[in-house]
Amino acid sequence: ARRSETYNGTLTMCDFWMNVSLKDVICTSRDGDRFWKLPECHIRGNNIKYLRIPDEVIDMVTEEPKTLKRDERMAGRGGRGRGRGGMVGGRDGGGRGRGGRGRGDGGGRGEGGRGGRGGRGRG
Repeated sequence: ARRSETYNGTLTMCDFWMNVSLKDVICTSRDGDRFWKLPECHIRGNNIKYLRIPDEVIDMVTEEPKTLKRDERMAGRGGRGRGRGGMVGGRDGGGRGRGGRGRGDGGGRGEGGRGGRGGRGRG
């Protein structure tokens, strides 16, 4: 934990934020002089520096299938525009500000629907 105590116990729960619950816990002070026996405790994830897990426990865990990276998930869908945009002067300019296109394809902040190239603005 944050004050450098050591907690030894049986892991009963762990969530996505690495908050953990332990049972049959022995808490050891930073200097190792004092010990406390606790029936259970909950430790918030941001206070955990590291976990030691026995090799035999790690060997029992099956690996999850590899998940696709963000770019692979987005393939075939086109980029996502940002901000306002839409029809400006009869041109379709979805994306940022007045016209222009978002980060998805073309980038920039130009006027109209040219993707930031060739219109007024910084491109």
